[in-house]
Parts: sequence; structure tokens; C-alpha cells
Amino acid sequence: MLKNLTNEKLVQLNIEAEDWEDAVRKASQPLIDEGKVKQSYLEDIVVGVKELGPYIVLTEHVALPHARPEAGALESAIGIVTLRTPVCFGNASNDPVKYLFPLSAVDNEKHLEALAELAGLLEDEQFFRMLDKAKSAKEVMDYINR
Repeated sequence: MLKNLTNEKLVQLNIEAEDWEDAVRKASQPLIDEGKVKQSYLEDIVVGVKELGPYIVLTEHVALPHARPEAGALESAIGIVTLRTPVCFGNASNDPVKYLFPLSAVDNEKHLEALAELAGLLEDEQFFRMLDKAKSAKEVMDYINR
């Protein structure tokens, strides 16, 4: 479940980012700081977007930065990040991105239930309103734990 893969240390609200790469780096940094991924995992995300385009932009205003498990995933985890000023990734139909959910997956299965739960939240306008109004990571976690 999503609440098992995230925590207050992985939630960042209203961060400033210069561009998509800065947004991905800042959004993913807590995964490194908390020992969920190696630096190489973050680098693989950036290289992937540069080589393949903005495939991590899933839907309008939402990106799911992730890489292959072998790139340096240590533990499954999902971060929750809002940007103060949305940034463009180069995805004409879904830019600009305001919400990032950096994902670390150690295999192709263990995180699927949490991703399904996240997908449900991404269809819920109330979830985005809460993210926009939240003043603390605790508020976000309280919402998810409900």
C-alpha cells in the first residue's frame, strides 16, 4: 500500500525548480537521503528523459520519475512533491508539471499495489486540492493514511 512506501521525509511541498531536470533532482533527493536509491538511480532517470523524451509525465501536470531497478533501487518507495511554479518537460498535452511522485521499485511487482492506489488518487481532484493547500508533510500523510 502507498502508506507503506512513503513517509513525511519523502514529502516536499512548494519547492522551487528551474526546469524539469532540477525538479526531478530535487524531488528525488529524499529517496537518496533516506537510503531508498543510489545516486546512480537519479542519474538514470535524467538520462532516460534526455534520451527517450518526457515518458515520466503520466497525465496532466503529473510526473512519475523512475528508473530500472538495476539502476540503483535499494528499497521500494514513493515520494510526493509539489512545485511552487510548474515546469515544462516537453510533453505538449500534459505540461506544465506541478506534481512529482518519484518512484523507487526494487522489482517489477512489489510496488504495483501502491501504484494502483496512487493512480486512484491521481483521479481524485480532492487529492490535488489537498496537496495545493497542505502546509506540512504531516497533512499529506494524514490524508493518505485515511
